[in-house]
Amino acid sequence: MVKFSKQLEAQLIPEWKDAFVNYWLLKKHIKKIKLSRIPKLSKQLNHDFTRSIFYTVRFFLSKKFVTSSDNNTTAAAAATAHVLQVTSKSMDSDDTEEDDEEQGCQTDRLQLLSEEDEVKGFLESLEDELNKVNQFYKTKEGEFVERGEILQKQLQILLDLKQILDQQPRKLIPGILPPSSPSSDFSESPRESIDQESTETDDIISTFEKNGLSFINSASTRTKTKKGKPKMAMRIDIPSTTPTRTIAALTSMLWEDLVNNPKKEGAGDIINRKKIQCAEKMIRGAFVELYRGLGLLKTYSSLNMVAFTKILKKFDKVANRQESASYLKVVKRSHFISSDKVVRLMDEVESIFTKHFANNDRKKTMKFLRPQQQKDSHMVTFFVGLFTGCFVSLFAVYAILAHLAGVFSPSSGITYMETVYPVFSVFALLSLHLFMYGCNLFMWNTMRINYNFIFEFQPSTALKYRDAFLICTTFMTSVVGSMVIHLLLRAHGFSPSHVDAIPGILLLIFLVLLVSPFNVLYRPTRYCFLRIIRNIVCSPFYKVLMVDFFMADQLTSQITLLRHLESTTCYFLAGSFKTHSYKTCNSTRLYRELAYVISFMPYYWRAMQCARRWFDENDSNHLANMGKYVSAMVAAGARITYSRQSDNLWFAIVLVTSVVATIYQLYWDFVKDWGILNTKSKNPWLRDDLVLKNKGIYYMSIAMNVVLRVVWVETITGFHFNMVESRLLDFFMASLEIIRRGHWNFYRLENEHLNNVGKFRAVKAVPLPFRETDSDG
Repeated sequence: MVKFSKQLEAQLIPEWKDAFVNYWLLKKHIKKIKLSRIPKLSKQLNHDFTRSIFYTVRFFLSKKFVTSSDNNTTAAAAATAHVLQVTSKSMDSDDTEEDDEEQGCQTDRLQLLSEEDEVKGFLESLEDELNKVNQFYKTKEGEFVERGEILQKQLQILLDLKQILDQQPRKLIPGILPPSSPSSDFSESPRESIDQESTETDDIISTFEKNGLSFINSASTRTKTKKGKPKMAMRIDIPSTTPTRTIAALTSMLWEDLVNNPKKEGAGDIINRKKIQCAEKMIRGAFVELYRGLGLLKTYSSLNMVAFTKILKKFDKVANRQESASYLKVVKRSHFISSDKVVRLMDEVESIFTKHFANNDRKKTMKFLRPQQQKDSHMVTFFVGLFTGCFVSLFAVYAILAHLAGVFSPSSGITYMETVYPVFSVFALLSLHLFMYGCNLFMWNTMRINYNFIFEFQPSTALKYRDAFLICTTFMTSVVGSMVIHLLLRAHGFSPSHVDAIPGILLLIFLVLLVSPFNVLYRPTRYCFLRIIRNIVCSPFYKVLMVDFFMADQLTSQITLLRHLESTTCYFLAGSFKTHSYKTCNSTRLYRELAYVISFMPYYWRAMQCARRWFDENDSNHLANMGKYVSAMVAAGARITYSRQSDNLWFAIVLVTSVVATIYQLYWDFVKDWGILNTKSKNPWLRDDLVLKNKGIYYMSIAMNVVLRVVWVETITGFHFNMVESRLLDFFMASLEIIRRGHWNFYRLENEHLNNVGKFRAVKAVPLPFRETDSDG
């Protein structure tokens, strides 16, 4: 049976861990009470045992002397004297015993006082924990109730806008919707029509402004058109989630121009409806997060109640008291148990969501509000083991065939390394990265790091570590199997132009599976990956989320993969595989210049993300982070130039730029991304809070990160390698960088998780579309 402390640790909300009742501290107090009772019990047992032995001896002695006096009257006087002497000694012994008892009572009183101190300490700690739980619950309850009230106001504004758009799309908001065409059906005069329209519009504006909706050119500042009609534009403050603020400003200007000067029928209506749809989506997401937060708070309440019940039962058992029932009544009267605001608000959210976002379909509502997590399948584990065994077997076969065919020999292996190796290395490096990511997922899950919340993944479709391992082993089995088939076909004399098409076919199959619209092979994960890559490539025109810059950092460790992918694309698009010539791409100047572009791109994307975050958040740390990637770009460009133009000047440039970039990167890794190297921390050179219990692992990771950050030294050592050895060395160095990135990933997310824990942030804050009137300034 699993102990409750283990169950509590497994079920508590990681971000709120410090706000839960400290069950382990209370257990320590109970252990102290138990230890304080052990000396008293042993003293009592020893005292009772001594008294029983003494009375037994005295009884037998007195019995013996009485018998001897009956047998011999001559010795009566002596016997009587002896008995008196014994009795006297017995009386003295009784006095001594009484003294011992008195001393023992004094010791018992001291021991009882010590026990009472421990009991008092336990009760004081229990009271402190109860107050802590109550205070945290009240704070979070107030936040959620306030959030619910704001969402109801936002929803009401949205419903009013949708009603206006549906019922009177041409009359009440002339500045937004298309102007109505003249008609002879109106009985009133044009001037009366304008005045009536203006009055109705003013009423609607005042109603909306009271509810927090702001307008441009409202009743007091409206201008007139040539026909005398009021000109007004509604503003829905929807926070920009895609373009930069510059693009947003241009879009806003274009929007206002279309509003005030509609050029064609229906233009304003289309734009306005898109904004309304966007606002509806944001409010719906906010309700989902509110419901999730309420569910967490409900779990918080129930787990703490069980913890108080368990610990009080332990206290009664150890202290031989019956106080749990009375104290539990106090706990049950506490706010975190007696308050029903959370339950009522949850019911209200369910009702609102069902009515306005699910077409009165409660099943659909629960699908949004309580998404079911995928259950772990034993089939996934089975296939991971199966493909792992297949990969090992096929790799052994490939190693033997490659040795027999001499594909890695300096003379005959050049063509193979230039044509087949690049595309196969792409899959190998990608599979290694997936394997490291699977290890990250496993460690995050084991250490209770909520990576789904940090990355804003949907728990129902998020990739788990077994899935990552399955994708990895499937890739590697397919790749090594293709490599074996390639060698077998070459050995049987097939045409090289046909045989060398196998890597291209494999790459094409991979791309088709990646963009496949069918709901198979982890489609949510595939589409999420494509969406993130789009956000990265289009930086800085998309708002940067945590998952976006995390993935961009992964790409900075896959420059070798990108360069191999570029050479493979050139090889197949140029038709070189038909002629079995690899010099077509290598001899062109464009190909050589692309090496710079590909080496710069990941760092450029990451730098643009930093610029966008600085633009959005106005935090100078993002500019400093951008400087790190700029220095990496300069160092990468210098190393490429030095590899083609080896002289003392470029050697000095490479040395200086690489050292500066490495120091910059190491500082940012340790201080900013990992949050360590704190000289004032209770853990030397680490941070105060650590997820891993073994501190030595952190020091080992620091040393490994330093060593793997300086592998660029190999590029300036001057060692000469042949083509095959150079390719294999590049692959080895790229693999080391991926392994370093895997270590970085764990500690980067650990630091992010601890920041969330420090701020008790377990629910994401969804921006709302309609601005409060008091925030207009």
